[in-house]
Amino acid sequence: MSTAAAASVQGAPPPSKWHATFLKITQGNAIISVLAIVLALLVGGIMIAVTDEEVQASAGYFFARPGDTLVAIWDAVSGAYIAFFQSAVYNFGAPTFARAIRPLTETLTFATPLIAAGLGVALAFRIGMFNIGGRGQMLMASAAASWVAFSFDLPWGLHMIVALVAGVAAGALWAGIAGFLKARTGAHEVIVTIMLNYVAVYLVLWMLRTPGLLQAPNSNNPTSPASKDTAVLPALLGPQFNLHFGFILAIAATVLVWWILNRSSLGFQFRAVGENPNAARVAGINVKNMYLYGMLISGALVGLAGVNQVLGTITSGFTIDIDAGIGFDAITVALLGRSTPWGTFAAGILFGAFKAGGFGMQAAEQIPVEIVTVVQSLIVLFIAAPPLVRSIFFLPSPERDRRRQEKAREKALKARVVGEAEAELEGAAK
Repeated sequence: MSTAAAASVQGAPPPSKWHATFLKITQGNAIISVLAIVLALLVGGIMIAVTDEEVQASAGYFFARPGDTLVAIWDAVSGAYIAFFQSAVYNFGAPTFARAIRPLTETLTFATPLIAAGLGVALAFRIGMFNIGGRGQMLMASAAASWVAFSFDLPWGLHMIVALVAGVAAGALWAGIAGFLKARTGAHEVIVTIMLNYVAVYLVLWMLRTPGLLQAPNSNNPTSPASKDTAVLPALLGPQFNLHFGFILAIAATVLVWWILNRSSLGFQFRAVGENPNAARVAGINVKNMYLYGMLISGALVGLAGVNQVLGTITSGFTIDIDAGIGFDAITVALLGRSTPWGTFAAGILFGAFKAGGFGMQAAEQIPVEIVTVVQSLIVLFIAAPPLVRSIFFLPSPERDRRRQEKAREKALKARVVGEAEAELEGAAK
């Protein structure tokens, strides 16, 4: 029996459409993500105020002139976040429109590998797997794409495609090792992917130090040769911007993952295994194959992040630090995006803004860039604790509402049973 029917049995009016919509919004996952960001920014503002030298100086005579402290706090926090906005979204003080939108293009450039890697982690989450091997998969993809990019002489376009395919395939195969071991031996993918990270780091480092493999000629440093121009991802807005074709590939990857998860039979099997592998097995789904296929696709997406780095962002030769922590940041992006394709896309752009804006805050306001990292960590903390967020903002709890609905159904059922029993007694008496 529905909530409206239960309420009508008890003599209470059914909930209105506006009330139902309000409950749907306030009890959804999206509102938790948004409020987690708001809370993290508030806590970040407190940290900015506490670490600001002018605020500390004015706090020494707070009781004599409290207004000075409040003004100092406002100047510190507002200045930091204005610098963040102008470094990540739009610079109002720029002399030209091209200079004004450059911060947004930098945000999208930083976001491109985060989106691709985040999609890989999110897809693994939907299958019930935790792909923590992003760094290793990115390194192997970067190594394969870079080798193709500097070793072959191919026409423009074809060279880029071959390097792209080589990198994506290398990332898929490296993650596929974990998927194969999970499927055939039951080995836990977290342990396997962590160990594969170390294997990839030292394997690629050895190749970067070995002439004839990945080491640049006439160099003693562990760095690869520059990618040839025919293999480099083209710039989207011209040479004055760093945004490249990799962002289009990230959008295409988002659409592809959305289609796989929501419109294909393979995605249905992925989701079924992620919800309950035992039930999926009983329903005839080959769970072992799903683990293998899932990690192959996940690794390919993470590999795309590595390709974006080596063919789009750092084309002059890569080192062992080419991943720039993206493999682990992707886990945060996937969590913030609730493991959905478009949610992960939006989360990737947000974290790209954090990266671009963090450097601007540090340069303009001398704000420690570590504060941005703390804000990112707080976002994950608040997302992992929805009851805390609901309590702070006084949002209705879905669990409490569910219990209320169950009690309403029980009362309605009892009233119905009592009514039917009374009707039967009256019929028997007649």
